[in-house]
Amino acid sequence: MARALGHAVAAVTTKISGNARTSADAGTSVVLCIVGERGPATPAPPLLVGRREGLSACFTALTLSLASPSLAAILEADDDEELLEKVKIDRKKRLQRQGVISSSAKETGYLQELVYKLSKVGKAIENNDFSEASSVLGPSTRADWIQNVNLAFTKLTSSPEAKNEVDAFNSSLASLISSVDKHDIESSKSAFVLSASALEKWVESTGLVGLLKGL
Repeated sequence: MARALGHAVAAVTTKISGNARTSADAGTSVVLCIVGERGPATPAPPLLVGRREGLSACFTALTLSLASPSLAAILEADDDEELLEKVKIDRKKRLQRQGVISSSAKETGYLQELVYKLSKVGKAIENNDFSEASSVLGPSTRADWIQNVNLAFTKLTSSPEAKNEVDAFNSSLASLISSVDKHDIESSKSAFVLSASALEKWVESTGLVGLLKGL
């Protein structure tokens, strides 16, 4: 039955900078030392000193400048902390989610039955076999197997997006049952595709991908 529902559906249907410059004036060597951060602020006037003293002063100033944390570095550190915190929260949620799934063997069984039933219904609709499709679906959404599926949905649904897919699935399933009962082939095909699509999206949003055979 692996990938059976997928086959049935197919069948039916993105800093700091430092600069040192040297110049000579009337035979005297001087060093022009400019150290600071790039930015819109007006730079301080350059310091003119003797060559030896100037090189030492530039080296000291550059060292102190590089040792001082810049605004960009502070902001980058803040971003790193926020990212790390988000990773921790996401990991906690993922572990909690895995715990819920691992303790829901009965519910995943209900969902596996749903996949098999939809696969059978898709094949029946493909063959215009409304009798078979109706016998699989049952007379209404009050059928026991559908109630069990909704119990599984309730336990395993945790996000608004997943809840929206549950609502879309139940609405499409009701239309599918009605269309099959009326022997309306086009409406049956459309409702079947919508039901299968909503189920697949719900499975993706709840982290059950790979746990259910036939999707």
